Amino acid sequence: MPKLDLVVGARPNFMKAAPVVEALRTRFPDWDVQLVHTGQHYDRAMSELLFEQLGMPEPDVNLGVGSGGHSEQLARLLVALDARFASVKPDMIVVFGDVNSTLAASLVASRMLIPVAHVEAGLRSFDRTMPEEVNRVLTDSISTLLFTTEASAEENLRSEGVDPKRIHFIGNVMIDTLMKHREAASAIDLPEQLGLAGKPYAVLTLHRPSNVDDEKAFQRIIGAIVEIARDFPVVFPVHPRTRARIAASEAAAAATNLILTEPLGYLEFLSLMQRASVILTDSGGIQEEALIIRVPCVTLRWNTERPVTLTGGANVLVGDDPGRIVSEAHAALRGDRAIDVEPPAGWDGCAADRISGVLGDWFGSKIAN
Repeated sequence: MPKLDLVVGARPNFMKAAPVVEALRTRFPDWDVQLVHTGQHYDRAMSELLFEQLGMPEPDVNLGVGSGGHSEQLARLLVALDARFASVKPDMIVVFGDVNSTLAASLVASRMLIPVAHVEAGLRSFDRTMPEEVNRVLTDSISTLLFTTEASAEENLRSEGVDPKRIHFIGNVMIDTLMKHREAASAIDLPEQLGLAGKPYAVLTLHRPSNVDDEKAFQRIIGAIVEIARDFPVVFPVHPRTRARIAASEAAAAATNLILTEPLGYLEFLSLMQRASVILTDSGGIQEEALIIRVPCVTLRWNTERPVTLTGGANVLVGDDPGRIVSEAHAALRGDRAIDVEPPAGWDGCAADRISGVLGDWFGSKIAN
């Protein structure tokens, strides 16, 4: 009976892990599938509430690592995961995305000669100043199975010398979760609760260090957002790491049309996105979700590891250029920006089933040999 640890630590991981946990436990009820939450995110709306809303079981273990600087957090993750794997001795670990928990789990497993399966492998921004990019590259280099979401990811892995036999195109598990919960999100109708029913409005997310910790970049972006808010409401669920910056911003405080909220649950945020006229974000996953729900996306970065979103008018990169942020947002809010692109291959709600199939074949071949 294979024993798997699925390691999650931050909000994006939860949406990716939920369908995989369900698919594995349904297809292989005799397998020992354990959900390990490192506790990298500990805000209720960013962890516990998500488990409830996504219908996931409570994690089998919560390591309670908490936040901190990258090096400090990574060190605590390594120690906690080392103890976990040494005690449980899983036959494989499954990791998701590019957060610190993903890299730490992969490093510890590699040292213990435990195979690693990486969901969302091969994505590249080609910007090594991003901690997430370093995490992606290192995790892929030591993974046994690499599950990709789009064609560019396989191309990147092949160019890095990865054996094609280790690469498996499975599609996008985050879209599995989105499709499953769209109806429930619509029923919440958060825009109506905020007084935005029938009105064009923007949704903003902002959390990356390059945008939040860099004072000049932050002021340029906030200045653009305030300008947009003069004409249209902008709803901004404030990420914990951005909270202090916003509180100290006189421009943000003076913007009457900028609606600040606490971090939202998954369903509430999806409800908000689905009825928006435009989404402004520096998140990778939200770029993908915007494409599927067909809401124009303006990405507050100069690069993206998800190039498939940059087609058919679905997504544009504007960095921290105030003029471009305002002009692209206004075009979408006025209804001047149409999206003309079909969902990418494999973004069909069945990615987790394909992952379970690959893992079943992999363990089956090991038993046969």
